Amino acid sequence: MSSTVVDHELIIVGAGFSGIGTAIALRKAGFDDFLIIDEADGAGGTWHWNTYPGIAVDIPSFSYQFSFEKQRNWSRVYAPGRELKAYADRCVQKYGLRPRIRFGTTVVRADFDDALHLWRLHTADGDELTCRFMIGATGVLTRPKLPEIPGADRFTGTTMHTARWDHDVDLRGKRVGIIGTGASAIQIIPEIAERVSELVVFQRTPIWCLPRPDAPLPSAVRMLMGLPGGQLLTRLASQAFVELTFPLAAHYYGVLPVSKLGERTGLSHLKQQVHDPAVRAKLTPDYALGCKRPSFSNDYLRTFNRENVVLETDPITEITATGLRTTEQHHQVDVLIMATGFKVMESGNMPTFDLHGSNGVKLEEWWDTHRLQAYEGVSVPGFPNFFTIIGPYGYNGASYFTLIELQTTHILRLLREARRNRSTRVEVTHEANDRYFREMLDRRGSQVFWQESCSLANSYYFDKNGDVPLRPMSTVEASWRAGHFDLGDYRFDKAGTNVAVNAGRAQASKADR
Repeated sequence: MSSTVVDHELIIVGAGFSGIGTAIALRKAGFDDFLIIDEADGAGGTWHWNTYPGIAVDIPSFSYQFSFEKQRNWSRVYAPGRELKAYADRCVQKYGLRPRIRFGTTVVRADFDDALHLWRLHTADGDELTCRFMIGATGVLTRPKLPEIPGADRFTGTTMHTARWDHDVDLRGKRVGIIGTGASAIQIIPEIAERVSELVVFQRTPIWCLPRPDAPLPSAVRMLMGLPGGQLLTRLASQAFVELTFPLAAHYYGVLPVSKLGERTGLSHLKQQVHDPAVRAKLTPDYALGCKRPSFSNDYLRTFNRENVVLETDPITEITATGLRTTEQHHQVDVLIMATGFKVMESGNMPTFDLHGSNGVKLEEWWDTHRLQAYEGVSVPGFPNFFTIIGPYGYNGASYFTLIELQTTHILRLLREARRNRSTRVEVTHEANDRYFREMLDRRGSQVFWQESCSLANSYYFDKNGDVPLRPMSTVEASWRAGHFDLGDYRFDKAGTNVAVNAGRAQASKADR
């Protein structure tokens, strides 16, 4: 028999920065009865799982942090991954979140109880947890994506995905093949090229690579950040740079010439870094900057000047026992690295578990029927009491930390209103969601993604319906909307009196963990 007891007022699924930021916001707002669940054995999400050589942030560290928890001791302008992992652990410790996190727990299914207005979460261990409100904070860089290449199971060497790096594998003197030239590959390739005997880079689509304004933080900057207002000044400069290089460039492509300037910079960088004209031609994108995620690196392009590095652009036809075969030749390798990214806009990733809303409707199937959409990137009609941090049309391309803070502002407005009027069910109306979705579609004409050349980009920004569920607006506008959306766009209802919040059980479970 299903329990009528609510174990926790809120459950957050995911202990990456989305979950950490949400939990901190909840505590500050006086919502203390929550539990964070994560399948990993530590906090940090992407920065816990990804430990490959060269991993670092791809925007300045001054922006890749919470606005309320600014750090002064980043080692570089673009901090290495280990510092982000340490930052996550520090936030967990400072804000007292560890007793409220249940690690090593995988949610496999969640069902909304229409009668009792609560969520039932089922774990891989067979447990059931109940909560009034559930927040999806599983991120998008969560589920590694493997290429569908015939013969992958026949390879007798070592295979690993960048997101699950095996540090016991010694690459020194090995013949290594790496599939993919996206953000992870751009960081890995320069790091391992000097160690291996041969590195074959299998490229399907060249990436726009721009020079990265990176350097160890000089003492003058550290001194500035120690002065009153110093951290704010560096953050504002960083935020302006981030806003200019993606949100404004991508969403106002037809109005602002930022992308054209970026393309000229990228081509000049390529010419300076790569000596061989034939190799340079293979590395030159034939689509507009912004169609797919660009990258910043001062080392990636010049790696192709090395004699032991081969750029292979012929399609892979199969993986053999000893290597990879293309349409023209066979490359023997000892180690095969899959730098093939993640399931982003795909089933099995948004969310990472089966989620059934009102009347048992499955979220993935709802999206299959209606296309990816969510009101302000937070709520989906028919899925009451469920809010997501990185939902469709929520992220505009700024720092993920900016997104986290904006979405938690939206969610907290709903939770405060529900607490004020003692509502137990909060659901966005179909009318409000439809209006928002129409607005997103109407505004996308000025985005770079709809340039003809973007059809050549093989970008994960595009979902299976051909949509790009990124939010077509500036960060300033998104910030204003988070604090000013119409609460009348939601319905607030009350359940019967047969549901009890088991505060004692909830507190005991926290103490035990």
